[in-house]
Amino acid sequence: MSKDELFLLPPGFEDNSRREYCPECAEMWGLLSWFPALKESLEITYVPIDKPRAAMSEILGDKNQNAPTLVLHADSPEYEDCGIMRYRGQRFINNARDIGQYYAKRFGLPVPRGS
Repeated sequence: MSKDELFLLPPGFEDNSRREYCPECAEMWGLLSWFPALKESLEITYVPIDKPRAAMSEILGDKNQNAPTLVLHADSPEYEDCGIMRYRGQRFINNARDIGQYYAKRFGLPVPRGS
């Protein structure tokens, strides 16, 4: 199976002179822990809090560096109403709720509340 790539900030990164975490990335980890089979469809890549985030810039350019971001493999299906964006032909989703909506459609998971 071809794998999508999920870019996340690591838990407990240093910023603003303190340890922090990204609430949207934590939401993704919650989804992955509730539905562990999702991990099999992914390559998970941690990116630093500081920009530019080279691993993301190479794929999505300098303006598309939000975390979490799901970069869809060329063979991955596409669905409407999932916030799929494009950069130079590469499809991606750049927020936790839209990623959750995508997984609901792709894998039959429950939809995020408010979607």
